[in-house]
Amino acid sequence: MTGAQPAPGAGPETAARPWAVWQLFFETTARLTTEIESRLKEHGCSLMDYQVLLLLHDAEGRRLRMGELAQRMVFSPSRLSYQIGVLEKRGWVRRRRCPQDARGLEAELTDEGLRAFRRLRPAHARDVEQLFLRALEGDDADRLAAVMDRLARTLP
Repeated sequence: MTGAQPAPGAGPETAARPWAVWQLFFETTARLTTEIESRLKEHGCSLMDYQVLLLLHDAEGRRLRMGELAQRMVFSPSRLSYQIGVLEKRGWVRRRRCPQDARGLEAELTDEGLRAFRRLRPAHARDVEQLFLRALEGDDADRLAAVMDRLARTLP
């Protein structure tokens, strides 16, 4: 937790702990994401590829409007368009006009994409279990969920 600094003007004891927790969260999240990404790449998939497949798999009709998908991925429209293009080239996703709004586009999981997701899911689940879930004890999951829910409600 080197480099963690208290907020300007705060006393060293009262402010140092939250800033140290922030630094620990930041570093650990980066390390966890990097490791999960590395393991997925061994199966020919990036973490962002997997997240798109997961969101589409779980969506009604296995499709989402591009705008909603971009929002959930926290991607700009151009970044999502690029990501969907990568998955289209693999045959995992296709873009199509929205039936309700001919001006809108949605991304849809293809049968090939569904097969890829089903092939990737067990290894990814094992990785998440090993790298993250096993570290949780007692009511950690509930407490972590409460903190993340509070954070999510405050973010734009």
